[in-house]
Amino acid sequence: MKKALLLLFLSVFLTKTYAQDYFPINESVQNKNKNYTVFTNATIYVTPTQKIEKGTLLIQDGKVVSVGNNISVPKNSITIDLEGKTIYPSFIDIYTSFGVEKPKSNLGRSRDPLYDTKRVGYYWNESVRPEVNTYETFKYDQPKAEELLKAGFGVVGTHIPDGIAQGTGILVALNNTQNSKQIIANKITNHLAFSRSALTNQAYPSSLMGMMALLRQMYLDLDWYKKGNSETKDLSLEALANNEKLVQIFTTEDKLNSLRAAKIAKEFGLTYILKGNGNEFERIDEIKNTNAKFIIPVSFPEAYDVSNPYLSNQIELTDMRFWNQAPSNLKILSDNGVVFALTTDKLKKTEDFKPNLLKAIKYGFDKTKALEALTTIPAAILGKSNEVGSLKTGSYANFVITSGEIFDEKTILYENWVQGTKYVVNDINSKDIRGNYNLTVGKDTYKWKIEGTANAPKSEITTTDDKKVNSTFAVSKNWISLLIKPADTIKANFTRLTGFIEKPESLSGKAVFANGDELVWTALRTSAFVAVKDTVKAEKPNPVIPTTYPNVAFGDAKKLTAQTLLFKNATVWTNEKEGILTETDVLIKNGKIAAVGKNLSDASATVIDAKGKHITSGIIDEHSHIAISKGVNEMGHNSTAEVTIQDVVNSEDINIYRDLAGGVTISQLLHGSANPIGGRSAIVKWKWGAAPEEMLYKNQPKFIKFALGENVKQANWGIDNPTRFPQTRMGVEQVFTDYFQRAKEYDESWKKFNAGSKKGKAPRVDLELQTIAEIINKERFITCHSYVESEILMLMNVTEKFNFKVNTFTHILEGYKVADKMKQHGVGASTFSDWWAYKFEVNDAIPFNGPIMHNEGLVVAYNSDDAEMSRRLNQEAAKAVKYGNISEEDAWKFVTLNPAKLLHIDDKVGSLKVGKDADVVLWSDNPLSIYAKAEKTIIEGVVYFDIEKDAEKQLAITKERSLLIGQMLQEKNKGLSTQPPTKKEKTEYHCDTLEQ
Repeated sequence: MKKALLLLFLSVFLTKTYAQDYFPINESVQNKNKNYTVFTNATIYVTPTQKIEKGTLLIQDGKVVSVGNNISVPKNSITIDLEGKTIYPSFIDIYTSFGVEKPKSNLGRSRDPLYDTKRVGYYWNESVRPEVNTYETFKYDQPKAEELLKAGFGVVGTHIPDGIAQGTGILVALNNTQNSKQIIANKITNHLAFSRSALTNQAYPSSLMGMMALLRQMYLDLDWYKKGNSETKDLSLEALANNEKLVQIFTTEDKLNSLRAAKIAKEFGLTYILKGNGNEFERIDEIKNTNAKFIIPVSFPEAYDVSNPYLSNQIELTDMRFWNQAPSNLKILSDNGVVFALTTDKLKKTEDFKPNLLKAIKYGFDKTKALEALTTIPAAILGKSNEVGSLKTGSYANFVITSGEIFDEKTILYENWVQGTKYVVNDINSKDIRGNYNLTVGKDTYKWKIEGTANAPKSEITTTDDKKVNSTFAVSKNWISLLIKPADTIKANFTRLTGFIEKPESLSGKAVFANGDELVWTALRTSAFVAVKDTVKAEKPNPVIPTTYPNVAFGDAKKLTAQTLLFKNATVWTNEKEGILTETDVLIKNGKIAAVGKNLSDASATVIDAKGKHITSGIIDEHSHIAISKGVNEMGHNSTAEVTIQDVVNSEDINIYRDLAGGVTISQLLHGSANPIGGRSAIVKWKWGAAPEEMLYKNQPKFIKFALGENVKQANWGIDNPTRFPQTRMGVEQVFTDYFQRAKEYDESWKKFNAGSKKGKAPRVDLELQTIAEIINKERFITCHSYVESEILMLMNVTEKFNFKVNTFTHILEGYKVADKMKQHGVGASTFSDWWAYKFEVNDAIPFNGPIMHNEGLVVAYNSDDAEMSRRLNQEAAKAVKYGNISEEDAWKFVTLNPAKLLHIDDKVGSLKVGKDADVVLWSDNPLSIYAKAEKTIIEGVVYFDIEKDAEKQLAITKERSLLIGQMLQEKNKGLSTQPPTKKEKTEYHCDTLEQ
């Protein structure tokens, strides 16, 4: 007795001590279970493509010892017969935030932006946080683990999703009992994203282009730092260097962002694993050409509730179409050879994973490919193929046991073993008791019908004369619990039945009556369960709407190609010395203007009768803000010369198509006017359906946006306490002077370093100063937002001090006051036709501004700065005739040849000259007429807008909407979840638009 008490005391003491970690336990003296566990007679998938029938799996100490058909079973083995069952490797999700808390802003309601970091010893930008390590704050989340285990997952990668450089992630085994084994790798991934940190109030970056510029600067700084050029230690760059060999996962959340991240990777020789969002199919050729591996969510949008026809009209066709097409994404990626893993990310509930994946399989996604995307591919991405993702010898014993083929709706997942530890999802030993029984409880006899599924049976009890009896029924681990309430008894007078299932043919147990009496109950099966044959055919998925280029309204069924076109007998506005020609032909061939003249012929050409119509070169908009993603202004600093609009061209913007319908073929996409020195511009050709990079004008001259006036000093930002310098017009001048001087000194330091055979410590590459140095060296041109004469004169004086000139003053609404000084300086003007008095600094604007500057001898263009105006610039040009008596031919040059001259591309475009690009518009009337319509808009021989095809597209859109509405109504009628219709408000960017 004393010995027993002593053992009990020691047991309690040691348990308590161990739990509190008062001293370490020497594992070498602990008893370890060295028994083997053997699973026999199972169908085993060692890998998705290696299948063993009637196989044996042998595991010990959490690892696979052997797998095959002729396995020698050790004596100290526990054998589990899995006759009729199937074993698969457990799934892997390498992109989660399992066990981590996403940082929440602790900045309060402060509106004052921070321009310099408060962190000492770290990188200058607080959204760059590579020193963050997930393992340091990770807490195992058992409830979430159970959700994932039930879905078939055994291993997850997790990280803290905060910032642009987010730090390292870990690999976790979902082993609910072995805390010491849960973290497989504490630093396995390095994470990046296009997102600001929630933990900073730093103003920069405030836009997507700012984030891309910051990434470039970060990598340049890293290279410079690793070469020992820095005088001080930077803990962020140290961490970034240490993380270089880890798997680099970049969260993009959009197909175009994936292309942008791939662009950064290519520039710096990096390999990113791109975490997309499910719309990759819309630009599959470009996605494929990145050669990147992807992580793809299995999350599909719900159908819209379109029962109200008025509300349904608010839904964009693009959104309706995406609902229809999204389930085909995995098939399209797979068919195009894109390697990808799957993730539960973006799911509302983890339990939605299997239904969504089965839906993708219905849409054609191969089951073997699906299994690879959940096992061997994520394992290979992480470099852990020898440990997880398969059941090869030496791998972790991570596997699921199922009733059959894993991607079948009726398959039951019984158990999920992780590192040899069993997690029960459904009882594998449950006996099938379905059928009809005679139930006897004391003197009472009932009819008992048990249906449903073997794993989740349903019960119904009736009297012998078929009257339904109130009852509740449950089965757990082969134990039956049954409550019966006969109709003739009082309200709470239940009879409680329990019993263990030994033989399904004959059930028995103990019955306890309301008065406490106990009796034995029995149930004898009278007939076996017969499943009702499913006569309903397997439901076919909705017909998938074909993808268009771009995949929005008015997209084309296939990518457009150049044609040979011959326009006959048109009025041709050449913009050359020949002037306006009547009854003249224009031949377009190989993307160029091949001939302009009379009686032209070409056997290979499509002949177009243009009699009574007009042909011009395409309109060029020198100042536009359409088709830009996530911010037209990078307003975080007073100089952001490092950012470029070329990074953020949005090829899906419907305004591109509208511009084409208005005869616009080329635009300069400008940074906004939030800061004195803005970002670099993008000159684009509106090749509708092409990818963003394909739209960029080839070998384009370098431009940058500067700004003067109210915007840059924050006078109209709507904030009570602006904090950023400058806040006065004299401060604006000082910004220019300071940055030009800094850039000059920066340029000289590099010239000195290069002249010295690059010996010693190299200067730090500064993308901002590098760009401004290009201006000083006359390699980059300034387009400057301007209004007031004093500021116009100021900037010309400042630039002349540094021996270069402003290229273009845009807006320039007081240009008429200083046209002579502008002529002397050598600057051009891109202005509005008749905008005035829309803010204080525009009060002196007059509609004669453009003609006055033109008559002074300046190159004058009219621009839009507005999505609506850009599609009717032909009418803006006509106002030069109205207000200034400018000739029609010269007025037309305001929107064609003159902006081409300002952009330094007039050798290729802007007029109809043999050898120039075939950027041509066919008009129904004089292009300066308000009645003129662009009938065909052609870029490099490709017809991107055709008025007849446009009418056909409008009819097709109406038909497609009706089809999709019908499909969505069917979804609702089936009782499936729907989402309310929403109208998406689109931001049309202007110079002063600030991203929220």
